[in-house]
Amino acid sequence: MANMNHDPSIARPGFTMETDAAVRPLNFCLRFAIIYVMVFFMNTSSHALTLQELRSGLPEQIMAWSKESEDRIYTPQTIFGYINGGAEVYKAYNMQHCLSRRYSTPRGPAIVLDIFEMGSSEDAYGVFTHDPAGDVIELGQDGRWRPGWTNFWKDRFFVSIYSEEETAAAQTAVKTLGEKVDALIASQGTRPKIINRLPPKGLKAESIHYLHHPIILNYHYYISDENLLHLSPQTEAVLAGYQKDDGLGLILLVSYPDAEDATRAYSNFNRHYLLGADEKGMVLLENRAWAASRIKNRLLAIVLEADSREMAEELLETVNYGD
Repeated sequence: MANMNHDPSIARPGFTMETDAAVRPLNFCLRFAIIYVMVFFMNTSSHALTLQELRSGLPEQIMAWSKESEDRIYTPQTIFGYINGGAEVYKAYNMQHCLSRRYSTPRGPAIVLDIFEMGSSEDAYGVFTHDPAGDVIELGQDGRWRPGWTNFWKDRFFVSIYSEEETAAAQTAVKTLGEKVDALIASQGTRPKIINRLPPKGLKAESIHYLHHPIILNYHYYISDENLLHLSPQTEAVLAGYQKDDGLGLILLVSYPDAEDATRAYSNFNRHYLLGADEKGMVLLENRAWAASRIKNRLLAIVLEADSREMAEELLETVNYGD
């Protein structure tokens, strides 16, 4: 028996065939628009935590410590007045704002909470890798603990909490405050994809430094006062150390917006830094370490130092150059 509900010759009550045909596309468009709006706001709500929203959830009191005064908010232009000598690091990672709050108690040292809102989760990760020393703890992403000080990155935020003096109670308060801030940041951040291009064998994970700026590169390994590699906010770079049976090595990967930019940087670096390289691009440095470079499409790989020629060659061979 024919299913009357699906017979196209049967018009629903109150509708002509012509009216029904005209309404169906409108209903489809309306349903699509509703779904789009729902998805948009779901995505926005899950990724749009602002520093102000985070601030509104911060506790006024931690154990015996109370919020001392009004929070201070710093911008890239005013951060120099707060951090003496270290502001350039945060600016190099596209800092947007910094919130600083002090907690005090009559019976102990002050506790300082600093929350840096970066331009992206990759930049928050980069700030963390600038100084990743400390014991690994379960806090945020890649949480670290040093006596009286904890820090972590999560989403696009980098969080630092420390006590001005070390006491047992203050250390407990610092950890408790860190847990509360961690809980307020629901979303996890994304590590830069260029990290996955590093050779895996012998990689010292604690030596990884993600960066965009020559100031950061020169801090960890001095290249030149000039920006030989044309590093910029549009480039991504990772510096990493290696330890293998045949010695130590240090490699730098730089990803450029396009192959032409990569080629220009490759030529400029080789011309100024790898003077006297042989036909394979290898050069023996004054400190008896080997250096070399290789380029493929947008990715430039540089072995800055390797204890042997074989190690330098192996590092370049095992980079994940992609397509």
